Amino acid sequence: MTTIPHWINGSPVEGTETAPVFNPATGAEQARVVLGDASDVDSAVQAAATAFESWSESSLSRRTQVMFAFRQLLVEHEEELGRIISAEHGKTVDDARGEITRGREVVEFVCGLGDVLKGSFSDQVSRGVDVHNFRQPLGVVAGITPFNFPAMVPLWMHPMAIATGNTFILKPSERDPSAANFVAELYKRAGLPDGVFNVVHGGKPTVDAILTHPGIEAVSFVGSTPIAKYVHEQATARGKRVQALGGAKNHAVVLPDADLEFAATHITAGAYGSAGERCMAVSVAVAVGGAADALVEVLERKARGIKVGPGDVAGTDMGPLVTKVAQERVENAVGVAAAQGATVVVDGRGLKIDGHEDGFFTGPSLLDHVTTEMDAYQEELFGPVLAIVRADSLDQAIDLINANPYGNGTALFTASGEAARRFQRNIKVGMVGINVPVPVPMSYYSFGGWKDSLIGDSPVHGPEGIRFYTRPKVVTTRWPQPAQQVTAGFNFPTSN
Repeated sequence: MTTIPHWINGSPVEGTETAPVFNPATGAEQARVVLGDASDVDSAVQAAATAFESWSESSLSRRTQVMFAFRQLLVEHEEELGRIISAEHGKTVDDARGEITRGREVVEFVCGLGDVLKGSFSDQVSRGVDVHNFRQPLGVVAGITPFNFPAMVPLWMHPMAIATGNTFILKPSERDPSAANFVAELYKRAGLPDGVFNVVHGGKPTVDAILTHPGIEAVSFVGSTPIAKYVHEQATARGKRVQALGGAKNHAVVLPDADLEFAATHITAGAYGSAGERCMAVSVAVAVGGAADALVEVLERKARGIKVGPGDVAGTDMGPLVTKVAQERVENAVGVAAAQGATVVVDGRGLKIDGHEDGFFTGPSLLDHVTTEMDAYQEELFGPVLAIVRADSLDQAIDLINANPYGNGTALFTASGEAARRFQRNIKVGMVGINVPVPVPMSYYSFGGWKDSLIGDSPVHGPEGIRFYTRPKVVTTRWPQPAQQVTAGFNFPTSN
């Protein structure tokens, strides 16, 4: 049985305690991953701190050259990395390749970092005095990332941190850890010095060691809201910068003037893609007015047409859930919804795939007549369950979404520019799609929600990501002529 080690200072590092890594399509244990502790985190910090001394002084050209090479290796090994992700997460290989592509876009963004990092210069702010500013790296930084995007979410973090001169420690999910080690090897092949990128596997003890280690300057986190709050509280109490992205309950509003076939096609993909295991998944469709019955009819047809199976089989639309616990939680939620009065239009429970009877499969479920009091609406199910809530008007739909504690993503399907403008201005959500179900922004914009979907005020990647991993410095200079006499005042200096 393969054991997945840490990656510290450019080499694999074994450990004593391990945990199982399953193949979600078969339910079988396929590997063991080492579980780190405070000593492993400390070893990674020491390696990263040593590497920071030289890496932070390397030229911008040198850093971007490494990123160009790393980007090319991601292209060349996309299929291999996609299959690694599929085997441990369960998502289809095509879906895994898609997440690699979206992560690679961040690498492409930092390849042009020279323009983003340009400072400003003010000439002659006072007689013979100039002012300029620039940004410098923080030091050793860390990322704690979730299971649902084992390549993409870390790629939102470490390329930006490394390209700006920091060194990085990644703590990936122990459920699908192999992608992190594969990426570490690609970095080494790209010419990244040892110690600049490190991987420490583990559970809560590893997380706590990262949050409390005095040698780590900043922590990036993506996961559930309760853990995001814990990470933010623990790390900020110790003076660290924190990016902490939490959960979501994303709504897609459908107006009567929308093309229902178009809307249903995209909502179906947004709800059931990656088995619903993504923070930007559409989990609630808000059918407005006369759109409801017709929309449910089309959504039912499309849900029943989804092909569920192993992620590495061609033609599969949706793979299994990541663990048996996740499968049981999702199927229980469908039963609770029915007991609370929801109409189960499509029931995905009890699905068995020939030859993979022990896999963690559940089919797509579609629930109608869901109310905001039901558990299926209030909880982030993180599975292939789409709840339909009915509203009388667009304004009522907006009020419903704004009352939800989450504010990650939302979408509106309509043919009306006026309705779209009203929606995007009045909605209290960080990322908005108009006829786009999953409005994940491009890498040169920042990703982050509102309310309980973002703890603190630091989104990831884009301009906000650059600011997070660097600190500004302002320099005021005077170069007097040797013979020039310059008086000094004892009052507060001015621009006179």
